[in-house]
Amino acid sequence: MDKTILHFLSEQELPSAALYVVASPIGNLGDITLRALHVLNHVDGIACEDTRHSAQLLKQFDIRKPLLALHEHNEMEGASALIGHLYIGQRWAYLSDAGTPGISDPGARLVMQVMAAGFRVIPIPGASALSAALSIAGSIMVESNGQFQFLGFLPTQYKELEQTIKQMIQNPLPTVFYESPHRLSKTLLKLRVLAGDERRVFIGRELSKKFESVHLLKPNEIELWLENPNNLKGEFVVMLSGAQQKNVDLGLAEPNQLAGLLGQHMSSKDIAATLSAMYGLSKNDAYQIALSLKNKG
Repeated sequence: MDKTILHFLSEQELPSAALYVVASPIGNLGDITLRALHVLNHVDGIACEDTRHSAQLLKQFDIRKPLLALHEHNEMEGASALIGHLYIGQRWAYLSDAGTPGISDPGARLVMQVMAAGFRVIPIPGASALSAALSIAGSIMVESNGQFQFLGFLPTQYKELEQTIKQMIQNPLPTVFYESPHRLSKTLLKLRVLAGDERRVFIGRELSKKFESVHLLKPNEIELWLENPNNLKGEFVVMLSGAQQKNVDLGLAEPNQLAGLLGQHMSSKDIAATLSAMYGLSKNDAYQIALSLKNKG
């Protein structure tokens, strides 16, 4: 390694009695950061979502440390064991299987417990399927000025999935979520049915890996895309563009003014429904305007 880099890393502070939350590659091992390697080489132990998976990663970089299994089924118990090591002044790292811990991966409860015990938590940023997808979403992110909502993995139950997708379709912000290969067709076809043809669907497949591919589709192109079996292999990040706000010129500055005109003839519920349809407001926001008008009266 270049001497300048080695000198820079040697000056990096590594406080003791601290947890280092380390992002790991989501596919391409070259995405590991120099700082991550430096930390992993100098901690006293490494907690892992899957010790077998992380052991293979660490072997590639000739890193040998005690490993502690800490996953979604034992996160609280594992956190207690790790905190015991921090009490004696040790440094420990945490690795999820791929990407940044705590983002649809274990890690959040561990961080919560470590902070509650009074110890420092230090992020070591790096690879994330979420940020990788956002960086190449192009026009979808331009339209939202960089704002978005992230849902992680969608619900597995049919009713919950349908309700989540309906809410997603009404949101003016782009929605990003992860999906597995055996559920992708079902989810995309549900989007096809419920989303209007003006929306766009971004699909990032196997990001950073050998067979990476990126697709930007209109809903009416989804069925044809699904016919290619190669498109259904791997892990996926999906993004739905935000709902377009309706710009209806009523000669009124605000929805409140229309609500005032309707208040003499309609119930709060009917006023809310009208405002929602005319201005693209959520049902809750529209109802709050209607209620505030009633309260003033």
